[in-house]
Amino acid sequence: MTALLDIRDLTVTFPGRRRQESVTALSSLSLSLEKGESLSIIGESGSGKTTLIRAILGHVQPSGGSLRLFGTDVTLASDDEMTDLRRRCAMVSQDPYGSLPPTLTVLDAVLEPWLIVRGRDTRKEAEKRARELLEELGLGDKDILSSRVRLSLSGGQRQRVAIARALILGPELLLCDEPTSMQDASTRGEIIRILQRRQQAGMSMIFVTHDLFLARKAALRGIVLHRGVLVEEGLCRDFLAAPKHPYTRALVAALPRLGKPTPAEGSGLPTI
Repeated sequence: MTALLDIRDLTVTFPGRRRQESVTALSSLSLSLEKGESLSIIGESGSGKTTLIRAILGHVQPSGGSLRLFGTDVTLASDDEMTDLRRRCAMVSQDPYGSLPPTLTVLDAVLEPWLIVRGRDTRKEAEKRARELLEELGLGDKDILSSRVRLSLSGGQRQRVAIARALILGPELLLCDEPTSMQDASTRGEIIRILQRRQQAGMSMIFVTHDLFLARKAALRGIVLHRGVLVEEGLCRDFLAAPKHPYTRALVAALPRLGKPTPAEGSGLPTI
């Protein structure tokens, strides 16, 4: 059985002005994802998480290795083939301010992908689907539905609109880049449950986060990235209970716990 996503020795390097200034964002990374499976990608800012997502969608050109999505080599795919592959995927960006069309209403922002792909003659069906999704995500109030994205929504509400927009076409693979960073704890848990219901129905998911607790809730299996290198992989619960790599142990040590002061903002992680 062919994996939905199969990555082997993927390397992504961004050139600098001079050759010695080039930056390797991902180095010899390998992973696979099956249909209906979820995977957490864990690491702090600059670890290569977003670069990996962009490479999967063909927005970043690898400098080495192979990346097959739905059995097609992304590095060799034509523009038409990439368009077809991307239509089977959806992405929730970590920036809900820049990723949503600011002049549209909430309802129209969620409708837009459906109407582009399936045409305006299906608008009635699309509106029903969009309203159901927004209701499920706690945004069903008619005043919210008619609000302009740019003027009226909080960051957390924008994230939920972005999730509804990503889900409306029923993607086979959902790529989530810190999709709950602006939510409170209760809303964050409900969003994870909503995504898990889609996964149980056959959707695959990659969930990018720096939060080990959230990684465990979102997926059974995960990988830990540090400066573009995969340093640990396995069950997410094991990362918390028995981390093996020094970097994973540093992430666990930085987690806030009852009775323990939260590390000062900007203090960073222990040096590896």
